[in-house]
Amino acid sequence: TVDDRVDQILSEFRLKKQELQEVMRRMQSEMERGLRLETHEEASVKMLPTYVRSTPEGSEVGDFLALDLGGTNFRVMLVKVGEDEERGWKVETKHQMYSIPEDAMTGTAEMLFDYIAECISDFLDKHNMKHKKLPLGFTFSFPVRHEDIDKGILLNWTKGFKASGAEGNNVVGLLRDAIKRRGDFEMDVVAMVNDTVATMISCYYEDRSCEVGMIVGTGCNACYMEEMRTVELVEGEEGRMCVNTEWGAFGDTGELEDFRLEYDRVVDETSINPGQQLYEKIISGKYMGELVRLVLLKLVNENLLFGGEASDILKMRGSFETKLVSQIESDTGDRKQIYNILTTIGLMPTELECDIVRLACESVSTRAAHMCGAGLAGVINHMRERRKQEMLKITVGVDGSVYKLHPSFQHKFQKAVQDLTPHCDITFIQSEEGSGRGAALISAVACKMACMLNQ
Repeated sequence: TVDDRVDQILSEFRLKKQELQEVMRRMQSEMERGLRLETHEEASVKMLPTYVRSTPEGSEVGDFLALDLGGTNFRVMLVKVGEDEERGWKVETKHQMYSIPEDAMTGTAEMLFDYIAECISDFLDKHNMKHKKLPLGFTFSFPVRHEDIDKGILLNWTKGFKASGAEGNNVVGLLRDAIKRRGDFEMDVVAMVNDTVATMISCYYEDRSCEVGMIVGTGCNACYMEEMRTVELVEGEEGRMCVNTEWGAFGDTGELEDFRLEYDRVVDETSINPGQQLYEKIISGKYMGELVRLVLLKLVNENLLFGGEASDILKMRGSFETKLVSQIESDTGDRKQIYNILTTIGLMPTELECDIVRLACESVSTRAAHMCGAGLAGVINHMRERRKQEMLKITVGVDGSVYKLHPSFQHKFQKAVQDLTPHCDITFIQSEEGSGRGAALISAVACKMACMLNQ
């Protein structure tokens, strides 16, 4: 029957517990390789030290500017960190979103950073802050090799960015140069962090046991507090340092070959960075809709959907956005929402076809949640083993559009993590304004550290 044939095609997306345990085991082994000096170069999971050591204690006050660049939108925020009687600190933010034009994303680094400086200038004008020299924290969500908290070399662009002349250069330097070229305001860039780190720090304010940060949005990544003695890329044995795993590249050296399906291969081959970020391409919002589109085309070609005829829109690469996946899976059961979405892309579905489309969406997003859960379980089990604890109690701060907006991703993801970490007691909290607030708080810590060093 049609049902059986549809089920046969979609069953490839279902992962058994043993398979998830295997993904977790491989993630842990790549993490080990990334941490060690002799294997770091060839490891797919880079485990980049962030130079964020201490977590903020709430004694940093003042005005900070925070920038957040990690996807197609760029945010500028003014963050006031002040004293507050009850809780000892409070954080207030004002922010503005700017969208990055395609030519700035794919032109030269100078064009991109000039555009960023222009946005900062516009924001400062609106808030009459041009005259003040503020400390600035920069959330920059791409793989960076840090040499210090305010110096980091861009290893490679991801998520559709391609601006030339940035890879191999110090990102903070590019920003400082652009600010200098404008010459209409001054800024003191004190810290640059990844969005996972910013998320972890901003959640640490709510819950002091938050030592993991994760993002599932346009991209997918995680960071956590690692024992200094095992971070071989940085001198020093004492305490902990936050490590940015850059796990999106897990699989780039073959670890996921037996899990990748034909749809994953097409998504990868037609992407801007073939062969890179293979784990992220299974999970994140940038690719989820496209995976569903390819599955729907397969069902059409097998004559199981739409009478074997795809609409012109469905045939177009990138036409099926990830937000459609969330909307289809949020349908209450009367299929109205699914029907409306499919008619806007030129299809006239029957009730059965609406149900099949929903199943296709669920197959792709469930696999994404489970794969992501296996990765995080690997990180948390690694932490428990390093700390030699019978039971690890830990909080994970999470941000990102897929995690926040997809109707069932969060639940399926958390269940997978809990199934795979029997000796851990894990709390998940959602970060509010994570990247901006976290960047400002880290700048506050960096300022305090700098003041202490200069005394």
